[in-house]
Amino acid sequence: MNKIRLPKKFNNSHITFFAIAVILFWLKSYVAYRIEFNLGIDNNLQKFLLLINPLSSALFFLGLALLFKKHTKLVMIIIDFLLSFLLYANITYYRFFNDFITVPVLLQTKTNAGQLGDSALSLMHPLDVLYFADFFILIALALTVFKHISVTNRKPFKIVLLFAITTFLFNLGLAEKDRPQLLTRSFDRNYLVKYLGAYNFTIYDVIQNIKSSSQRALADSSDITDVENYRKANYAEPNPKYFGKAKGMNVIFISMESLQNFIINYKLPDGQEVTPFLNSLTHDKNTFYFNNFYHQTGQGKTSDAEFLMENSLYPMAQGAVFVNKAQNTYQATPAILKGKGYTSAVFHGNYKTFWNRNVIYKAFGYDQFFDAEYYNMTEENTKNYGLKDKPFFKESIPLLKSLKQPFYTKFITLSNHFPFAMDPGDTDFPAGDYGDTVVNQYFQSAHYMDQALEQFFNDLKASGLYDHTVIVMYGDHYGISENHNDAMAQVLGVDEITPAINAKLQRVPLFIHVPGVKGGIQSQVGGEVDVRPTVLHLLGIDTKDYMEFGSDLLSKQHRNWALFRNGDFVASDVIQVKDKCYAAKTEELLEDPQPCKEISDNVNTELQMSDEVVYKDLLRFYKPAGYTPINPNDYDYLGPNAKTTEKNN
Repeated sequence: MNKIRLPKKFNNSHITFFAIAVILFWLKSYVAYRIEFNLGIDNNLQKFLLLINPLSSALFFLGLALLFKKHTKLVMIIIDFLLSFLLYANITYYRFFNDFITVPVLLQTKTNAGQLGDSALSLMHPLDVLYFADFFILIALALTVFKHISVTNRKPFKIVLLFAITTFLFNLGLAEKDRPQLLTRSFDRNYLVKYLGAYNFTIYDVIQNIKSSSQRALADSSDITDVENYRKANYAEPNPKYFGKAKGMNVIFISMESLQNFIINYKLPDGQEVTPFLNSLTHDKNTFYFNNFYHQTGQGKTSDAEFLMENSLYPMAQGAVFVNKAQNTYQATPAILKGKGYTSAVFHGNYKTFWNRNVIYKAFGYDQFFDAEYYNMTEENTKNYGLKDKPFFKESIPLLKSLKQPFYTKFITLSNHFPFAMDPGDTDFPAGDYGDTVVNQYFQSAHYMDQALEQFFNDLKASGLYDHTVIVMYGDHYGISENHNDAMAQVLGVDEITPAINAKLQRVPLFIHVPGVKGGIQSQVGGEVDVRPTVLHLLGIDTKDYMEFGSDLLSKQHRNWALFRNGDFVASDVIQVKDKCYAAKTEELLEDPQPCKEISDNVNTELQMSDEVVYKDLLRFYKPAGYTPINPNDYDYLGPNAKTTEKNN
């Protein structure tokens, strides 16, 4: 058999091999961008930028192999594999989260590894091997056509480096023309990837994390002044009608995993209610049901929701506060209530290290943490993420009754988690029929959660706790991502999921049950950051001196808008998605974006202020009036065989 031969000047050229590697990787990246990522390409310039933005990365990273006189091909192939792996990791991550991997996310993986297997595998497809096709082609070429090549000098690297830098600067210049202040004002990673590419975004992310680490070291007490002034200017006074109406009562928070608001009062085509118990609470005389309430989580998802609820601060733009800022000083709700005589505890059917909770809960001032060690973690009772909701609530009742009252507690459910598959025998509720397995299974797992919550309420009533306990239940984040919008259009009975409809799909239910207080359906716009001041005001604790960004949902001065971590927002009249302004009622795009501008400016300011507090750890420089700081070192969560203690200094 005759061997494939190229002309000698090509056959022995490492530059030819390099050019092939660049072209293959460039084209693969562009195809992946178009197929896998919903980047919102709006004009010809953005289409052109999407085409060229992988080029500078391919030239630079693959060009590094040209520095090696020996093993040039091997180094180039290894670099190609690493870049391909990064691309595929982003593809898999994006399929559920509609977001891109950041350095803090990688740190979270180290914390949460081993518990995400089912979710990750369900996002992979056999044809995904094609994203490594160029890697295999390069190996084949290296072993055949380009078997004998060598590098005689390093001059080509200098030329390639210059070309890579020139290409990147050209790319950045055009991007800044279409999106001014791209690198300084954008809270949305989609923008950065659309304009600069996934690989350049990774470099940007590394730089941002280095910058974040240095911010704390350089901060001082004067940095809190602007935040304090902003806070005072935007404080919503408590409503006298409700202030202190729950004073001295117990408090129970329940995080309802992945529960979106569209499921409330939703019926399958056969007429069956998916969440009959929660539906009944929308008409309960002592329950406030907020039907225009939004999650505001970032990459930390459930942990971000916890952070928002207990600190009234926004989560990080990249990564999770629970992992990346656990060393910070906080003035969380458990610590505030400790000064009012409250005992605090968390109940969670997973192990204490998941999401670094055993560390950050100490910074929040939680007295006890009842994790998986306190529960009967049999194979029948557990799913991948921990204890199923029904046994979790049933086994929690004796632990709850053991607490000294008044108490502040939090229950974190697990069963209604992507991909929402139920074990045989857990439910006889029918799946949906919308041509999408994930969406179909969602109705079953949501129904199971609803039954578990009803069981818990009944047990609270039997225990005698119900009549003097405030119960706050909230959906922590979305459950069904944009990747399932075709099926969700069927669920909602619309032709398509437009950007405005998708924003409204970020609504999650919020219920606040207050014994003896008349509730009702509440339609004001709010978000998770607003819950802490609402609850503390019900307990008779004024939050005016605390550095928080929430607005009391029951206040007459409530601002009636909710922002998302990427800078989008929903208001009573308008919705902004990716710098485009929509009418909230009709969901139609407005030609004039001016109605959104004032709120947009407030949103950007608020996110920047919150980031100042979190990234610079500014609460270490601030002590609210009447607040007694807590010391995280005073707490240990030792498990059921060793009593959890609060040490004395």
